[in-house]
Amino acid sequence: MIVWLNGTHGAGKTTTGPLVQQLIPDSRVFDAEKVGETLMDIAPGLPWTGNFQHWLPWRQLVVDTARRVLDYTGGTLVMPMTVLVEEYWREISTGLAQHDIPVRHFVLHADQETLRERIAGDTVLGPDSPFRLEYLEPYAEAARTWLHTEAEVVDTTHLTPAQAARQIAEAVKN
Repeated sequence: MIVWLNGTHGAGKTTTGPLVQQLIPDSRVFDAEKVGETLMDIAPGLPWTGNFQHWLPWRQLVVDTARRVLDYTGGTLVMPMTVLVEEYWREISTGLAQHDIPVRHFVLHADQETLRERIAGDTVLGPDSPFRLEYLEPYAEAARTWLHTEAEVVDTTHLTPAQAARQIAEAVKN
């Protein structure tokens, strides 16, 4: 099984993912961003599109990597990864379904003010990460048009990451 944690920057995916993993027996965290980083390291580089998710190989490799890891280890993969383009989500979820891999899709949501505060106060990436702010409006649009109907929404505005993780783990167990 895959527990996919979607949502925009500042929603809590990176922090919540390992906490969810600790609550689900026989699970591992797989950060699909690393697949994108690998593709970005190809030299000379692939044609730049502004975001590695626009590269078809990224979406295919995410599916193939998840499938192969699950074939090798079994259990559950917890995947904290923002996907805001509906077509890309369909490609990934359809690809996983073709391999009979069930997906529990959660969106970690917070209001815009909270997201901005979290991004500004981030001690890991720091507030000088303007690219993160650029995703707030695309997230809001995806939430309005398709994302919140495709997933189980966990409003993290007033939850700690540990509380969000418990909520997700309980939903997966039930």
